[in-house]
Amino acid sequence: MRLRGNADFSRFAVANAVTQAGTQVTFVALPLAAVLTLDAGPFQLGLLTAAEMIAFLLVGLPAGVWVDRLRRRPILVWTDLIRGFALLSVPVAAWLGVFSLAQLYLVALVIGFCTVFFDVAHMSFLPAVVGKDGLERGNSVLEATSRISMLAGPGLGGLLVHWLTAPFALLADAVSYLASGVLLSRVRVRETPAPKQAGRRLRQEVAEGVTYVVAEPVLRVIALLGALAQLGNGVWFVGQPLYLIKELGVGAGLYGLMLSVGAVGGLAGAAFSTRVTARFGAGRTLAGTAAMVMVLNLPLTLVEGGWRLALFPVFTLLAGAIGVVFNITQVSYRQRTTPEHLLGRVNASMRFLMWSAVPIGGLLGGALGEWAGGRAVFVTGVLLVAAAHLPVVLSRAIRHLDLTPAP
Repeated sequence: MRLRGNADFSRFAVANAVTQAGTQVTFVALPLAAVLTLDAGPFQLGLLTAAEMIAFLLVGLPAGVWVDRLRRRPILVWTDLIRGFALLSVPVAAWLGVFSLAQLYLVALVIGFCTVFFDVAHMSFLPAVVGKDGLERGNSVLEATSRISMLAGPGLGGLLVHWLTAPFALLADAVSYLASGVLLSRVRVRETPAPKQAGRRLRQEVAEGVTYVVAEPVLRVIALLGALAQLGNGVWFVGQPLYLIKELGVGAGLYGLMLSVGAVGGLAGAAFSTRVTARFGAGRTLAGTAAMVMVLNLPLTLVEGGWRLALFPVFTLLAGAIGVVFNITQVSYRQRTTPEHLLGRVNASMRFLMWSAVPIGGLLGGALGEWAGGRAVFVTGVLLVAAAHLPVVLSRAIRHLDLTPAP
């Protein structure tokens, strides 16, 4: 299916860009609302990270069954609208003078639960919009628009926090979710959800998705990488603001700009990912990019004040470029090779196996921060993310992927 002139894909891509821009504002503003506005400590910041991601652990698997049974577009629209109104409550509470950590945890929980369903439905909806033959190109366009949004989002978030304070900066993400919901409501694609089969329980249908992932050697290794990387990210997300802002004294505006730089690399990676995969094949692309990301993360452990602060944007840019190529390749492989009636459950199983580790990492990072400080948490998170890529580098199934027919 051609993407040029495909009005439905254009709306889908623009909605993705709008949502991603707002999400990046929240990525900066939500922890800063806890740290700067509510004076949260390391363990409280870890609890916030856990609250954002605990939904992947609680409903990550059954979400795939429901996404396979229902039409996916309404799921995308409603989860966007709910997230938008949840975030609107934060600036309203701040304006009324009743803003608290308890509300921030509740908003994070609501956003997390909606995100579980949105992400699974989003990945499962794309093949209906672009067709199987357009997956690499479609994923590349989505990744490129996401990275453009991510380029502006953190910097904008940092500036909004500086100008308006963190709670009012979240208004930008609330508007982005509402705008995305309106755009997605105008996508017109025929969907044929799988009907619930008589006599089959939710547990049986969930098990089918997990079994497929565990039995498929490439997906199994990628899920292992994802779980280890997200465990490290959970620690990293706690250590990053604690170390850069509280210990090194980086201002909110500069902090947002430093996070934006990684999106420049991601944009470059999205631009050449299709050509890289076409030239080297999926297997060599996955193994090679995993090895490069592992190496490029290591210099981040040397980030300190002064000139060494520049190591952060430089190496997040390089790792971001290579990491996007890896991500586009693995997602396109999964969407192409998974049977349509299993796609929602397989996507949910992958997200569950990967993202359920983030709240665990957040709690570990919070506990470590109370004991050893922000730098120790930051360095530990970086090393865990780097080491997570080793299973793909060593995998025979990945290396031999280009020599065997796709399942």
